[in-house]
Amino acid sequence: MDSQIYGLPKLLLLSMLLLTCSALPQTRRTTPKHSSSSSSSPSNSVPINSNSVLVALLDSHYTELAELVEKALLLQTLEATVNNHNITIFAPKNEALERDLDPEFKRFLLEPGNLKSLQTLLLFHVIPTRIASHDLPKSLTESTRHKTLSTDHLNLGTKDSGEILVDLAKIIRPDDVVRTDGVIHGIERLLVPRSVQEDFNRRRNLRSISAILPEGAPEVDPRTHRLKKPASPVPAGAPPVLPIYDAMAPGPSLAPAPAPGPGGPHGHFDGESQVKDFIQTLLHYGGYNELADILVNLTSLATEMGRLVSEGYVLTVLAPNDEAMAKLTTDQLSEPGAPEQIVYYHLIPEYQTEESMYNAVRRFGKVRYDTLRLPMKVMAEEADGSVKFGQGDGSAYLFDPDIYTDGRISVQGIDGVLFPPEESTPATKVAPVAKEVAKPRRGTILSSPF
Repeated sequence: MDSQIYGLPKLLLLSMLLLTCSALPQTRRTTPKHSSSSSSSPSNSVPINSNSVLVALLDSHYTELAELVEKALLLQTLEATVNNHNITIFAPKNEALERDLDPEFKRFLLEPGNLKSLQTLLLFHVIPTRIASHDLPKSLTESTRHKTLSTDHLNLGTKDSGEILVDLAKIIRPDDVVRTDGVIHGIERLLVPRSVQEDFNRRRNLRSISAILPEGAPEVDPRTHRLKKPASPVPAGAPPVLPIYDAMAPGPSLAPAPAPGPGGPHGHFDGESQVKDFIQTLLHYGGYNELADILVNLTSLATEMGRLVSEGYVLTVLAPNDEAMAKLTTDQLSEPGAPEQIVYYHLIPEYQTEESMYNAVRRFGKVRYDTLRLPMKVMAEEADGSVKFGQGDGSAYLFDPDIYTDGRISVQGIDGVLFPPEESTPATKVAPVAKEVAKPRRGTILSSPF
């Protein structure tokens, strides 16, 4: 800009170029208004200056932090912040994220279901104001408190030795990267907000409870996620011969006897203990008390599920959370057998995990799973990087994956209550043909179609 340009033609050429460049950002700003909400690529956002502190972060030696920012899908959020504020970034050195970080905690942050925790942790390192090295506290009496982009607060202070601290981390490279719209200070360790630490501790405690396979757990085929079919003759502990629907049929003589096998005091699978364990896990996990109440108090489904597991069957429970259950009306639960029918539609007679269901919908698009509410099936498909069950307004997303998995019972949290398609719909498609005469077998009286 400081270089001189001589001659009228050059001045005209320069003015034309400036007009063209000034028109380009306006076009890009108007693009998001017409684009769909599903397209969230950074190219649709307001252009950012190539000399920005955010660009400097992505190109700096803080490669581990830059990689986490991209994985957390925070580029657009940070771009919007940089366009409105000067920012300060406290960047942990690479060693703090490679060797010094607990591997289990890093694994927790990178799990797809914990994206919110990863975003909160990274935004905890960004303050929407400029704090240069000369603004940092210089004495023990000076201490400042700043609000971060995660809405938590960071404390800046000094030690007796004169070292400057941000919370518990020492600032080792003040003013490491300085730009007109922000500054980056290098720190020695990762900053972890309390909410993320508590979430990690809660998940770790639940994993230690639910990851223990019960004694005598059957062998599951890793390719199909179903029980491996035993060779004939059927060895002890194998799945029962009758399908699960026959075991549920009414009548004292239709359900098969418990399949012999290891695991319980009488040589059977201890289904009652396993069901009690998964219900207790739901209560400790939080947010699924209504479903646990229906299983134990409002119905006898917990006992029935325990009997099925004892007989060698496996179950996947699509568990609606309390917020979804609260939307059920009194009429939907007051009719005789209504709670049981609702829960039956959320029970899949297969052993499925988040990984197996997500891989299935990624590969096949739409997958229909059998349910214990005969003959209804629940449809699953991929949506927004997760698994969506049902269709239309009655759909629900996989919200809390793998709450409980013990090789026999799998519990997957969803954010809605599923209902099957209207049962009257198939009947309307059947024309009044001669097949209707089969109905008198059920004790009904033939009526004239006219």
